[in-house]
Amino acid sequence: MKILDNIKSKISYTNIGILVVGLLMGWLIFGGSGKSSETLPVNHTEEDHTASEVWTCAMHPQIREDGPGQCPICGMELVPVETDEGNEDGEEGQYTVKLSNAAMKIAEVSMTTIEKKAPYKEVYLPGKVTADERRISQLTARFPGRIEKLFVNFTGQKVRKGQVLSKIYAPELITAQKELFEAYKFKDSNPNYYKAARQKLKLWDLTEAQITGIEQAGEVKFYFDVLSPISGTVTVRNVALGDYVKEGDPLFEVINLSRVWVMFDAYESDLPWIKLKDKISFTIKSIPGVKFEARVTFIDPVLNQMTRVAGVRAEINNPKDLLKPQMLAAGLLKTMLPGSGDQLVVPQSAVLWTGKKAIVYVMTGDHSNMFQYREIDLGADAGNYYIVNAGLIEGEMVASNGVFKIDAAAQLKGEKSMMNPEGGKVSMGGHGNMDMGDDNIQPAPKDKDNEESTPKSAIKMDMSVDEGFQKQLTAVYKAQLDLQDAFLATDVAMAKKAVPAVEASLKKVNMNVLKGEMHNHWMANLKELEKSLGQIKAYNDIEQQRLAYADFNDVLYSAVKMFGTQGETIYYQFCPMARDGEGAYWLSPGKKIKNPYFGSDMLTCGETKETLK
Repeated sequence: MKILDNIKSKISYTNIGILVVGLLMGWLIFGGSGKSSETLPVNHTEEDHTASEVWTCAMHPQIREDGPGQCPICGMELVPVETDEGNEDGEEGQYTVKLSNAAMKIAEVSMTTIEKKAPYKEVYLPGKVTADERRISQLTARFPGRIEKLFVNFTGQKVRKGQVLSKIYAPELITAQKELFEAYKFKDSNPNYYKAARQKLKLWDLTEAQITGIEQAGEVKFYFDVLSPISGTVTVRNVALGDYVKEGDPLFEVINLSRVWVMFDAYESDLPWIKLKDKISFTIKSIPGVKFEARVTFIDPVLNQMTRVAGVRAEINNPKDLLKPQMLAAGLLKTMLPGSGDQLVVPQSAVLWTGKKAIVYVMTGDHSNMFQYREIDLGADAGNYYIVNAGLIEGEMVASNGVFKIDAAAQLKGEKSMMNPEGGKVSMGGHGNMDMGDDNIQPAPKDKDNEESTPKSAIKMDMSVDEGFQKQLTAVYKAQLDLQDAFLATDVAMAKKAVPAVEASLKKVNMNVLKGEMHNHWMANLKELEKSLGQIKAYNDIEQQRLAYADFNDVLYSAVKMFGTQGETIYYQFCPMARDGEGAYWLSPGKKIKNPYFGSDMLTCGETKETLK
């Protein structure tokens, strides 16, 4: 055992000696000159690069490799990028991205300071004028007979309370009168018989005065008057002269329109903002230039099962009958969330959505142009703002314009982003055997004027978009309108038939004209668009197809927002009831709401959130 230990000890000393000698030789050969070992990358540049450099693809900057080679996506030769010094400025454990002054200017980034405000909101409420249900009187036949005289000749005729509307010949009523005369003779000896005879006439809607008049006259009355119980307008006339009616048949409907209701439809998301006695201002399309005001008097406690909206009622005087039932109204209610004072709010333009997560980019307090990725918890929609439940503090600054471009820069660095919530290198899918031609894009030259403020690893962002590409994207948008029509018609086969045209328009989009970041974004969008279209073709259920179409619209909106279109005004519209209540968007050529997620069941459910030009 001692011999074995001595052998091991000798071997260890020998290895250490060899290592020391090797290090000394390396220092004599390389270190003595004060220069590091040099390598010349093939087919890239004549500059010297150390083995510790990062290599990337000019077409796909998200690629990061330790040495030269080919891009795993498109096969282009990798080019060197100096190691990133920007992350050294960020806080440990935080996902940050730094933009140069030039990049900030190109991206048109603007900042907003987080502060507390009273969360006011303008709630738009569609509605229509209806009659006050308490001022409606339905007249029915209390006894069988024949219409002998008719004093109401048309609907819309004004009548007064107690006015005769018609006269009825009623044989049964004649018999009842004769019974009354007989009972009257025994009024003293058999008072119950007498009371029963009078009560029978009362049940046939004769008044005490009419019955007493019959008694005093002592003659049978052959025709009986139908009197209007209220003053108002005859809105329904169900009988004509000479008609026979049975007991219970409807005769007339009279409505007093001196005071009317305006019934508004409120979405679920708007209900927390509406309370009793709130003032609603509204206009009537058929009465231009006139603005009406009323107070909320009732909020329906139950939502409509089909439309998923609740009725909100306002009442208003209508002395000149200017407002007529079924007139359409457009209401606006300016209100503050009940029971709330000043609350922390963030501009809606600052928020990016990835599924149910809300993301903002916060400028760090210690470093210029350094942005931190942060997920926040949002509360109610407050017009141009969201209420912040958690994730931000008062005084912090968030990017409220150019947020998509900051997110794009984060994605290129492999940091967390909306499109890449897990962070790290992003696999965008390959070009296949696509010929890249002679248009290989080289790294952008350094901006000498901003060299100090630009991180060494930053690849200059080129945000310009070729007009030809915009026209091709416009063709994709137009092609999907046939798909939208299929969902409006709730037709599975029609939807499947429309998909190939959209796929063909996508294949015609020439991504070679996009550079750097823009190319990267389109590849991400293209992959998701093709996936959604494939699902629509595969599904045989219209609801599953609509879910895939909702995903398609989310990505198409992102592409249209990023790249733009040519000569189109596009309305970005939203239905809060789609996706089982989560809500879904779509791109529409017209401002009028035509909901593809419900079709004819709820065709006009939705609102325009944004207009893209």
